[in-house]
Amino acid sequence: MGGLPKPTLRPANPHFSSGPCSKRPGWSLDVLSGALVGRSHRSPVGKQRLKLAIDRTHALLQLPHDYRVAIVPGSDTGAFEMALWNLLGARDVDVLAWEDFGHRWVRDIIAELQIADARVLAADYGHLPDLAAVDFDHDVILPWNGTAAGVRVPDGAWIAADRKGLTIVDATSALFAQRIDWAKVDVATFSWQKILGGEAAHGMIVLSPRAIERLQNHRPSWPVPKLFRLTEGGKLQDDIFAGVTINTPSMLCVEDYLDTLAWAASIGGLEALCARVDANAAVLFDWIARTPWIANLAAHPATRSNTSVCMRFTDVGGASGAERRIADGIVSLLESEGVAYDIGAYRGAPPGLRVWCGATVERSDVEALIPWLEWAYAQVRGTD
Repeated sequence: MGGLPKPTLRPANPHFSSGPCSKRPGWSLDVLSGALVGRSHRSPVGKQRLKLAIDRTHALLQLPHDYRVAIVPGSDTGAFEMALWNLLGARDVDVLAWEDFGHRWVRDIIAELQIADARVLAADYGHLPDLAAVDFDHDVILPWNGTAAGVRVPDGAWIAADRKGLTIVDATSALFAQRIDWAKVDVATFSWQKILGGEAAHGMIVLSPRAIERLQNHRPSWPVPKLFRLTEGGKLQDDIFAGVTINTPSMLCVEDYLDTLAWAASIGGLEALCARVDANAAVLFDWIARTPWIANLAAHPATRSNTSVCMRFTDVGGASGAERRIADGIVSLLESEGVAYDIGAYRGAPPGLRVWCGATVERSDVEALIPWLEWAYAQVRGTD
């Protein structure tokens, strides 16, 4: 097997990391030349740039007119914990967890916020919990797309339209790549570093009118840190939806995000972004279907992520540590060749490969990656 010839065509862009993700096609440092470095983010022009990022996000996501958007600290993690700390406590809670990040929210809710009536609906890597078991009289917490497992909810049809609780969604590896039924989502959070390939440390939170109403009428029983605070003196901090951030943002990162938003609009907006992601993932899905030694970690086709495609090895015969040796060998070989960076499985996931297929990745690069995966696999197995 080790005799498979080395491919000659390389991906033009070897960046397949699942976060921070590849920059948009054609990106260069020149796009930051107009950044407001050295200026206050609270200056009129600073607030204008921040508000522009909010408005363009609202438009690109095709949000309902009465949904509100804010830039918040701490990337997606900060945005999601902000939602938990501000909104929970009014109702019982159902938490869906099928990989590392969902279990992090379980720990927040049970160990930190100590919500006694929290119910955990869990599943192993590769599977979803029983969605039919969710009680929508409760607040419902979930990742829309599990980045570490490559498992997503198939759609929003399972979410009750007449729910009494809020749906609070970690959507960082789903937005701009998967169609979201906004009528079924009350809170969504994401970071700039995912689908659009922005820079890290900045998060965004999307709030429905029902979520806004909860903020205005519910006071949590626990202290809310200043960095998470969406209300002040019992009143909503309206100015955060107009570009007044809770702490100091990087104006370089703001300019970079504005650039990628403009790129997304220039190629056709949300529909074009989703189509690019679907086309990228299809390359891998087709290859997996015809390759006997690899399989999608997601057990059911309808739940397979089109962004974070996670794969497992099928021909190791249950040998202890074999999956890890193969995965590490492939990752090391392809990195040394400059062909693919950061394609190993998430550290808490089963051993395997994870290839990012987000909108900033070119389909031609995914196609060029396939022969290299086959070559690297043959090299690694040839040394077993």
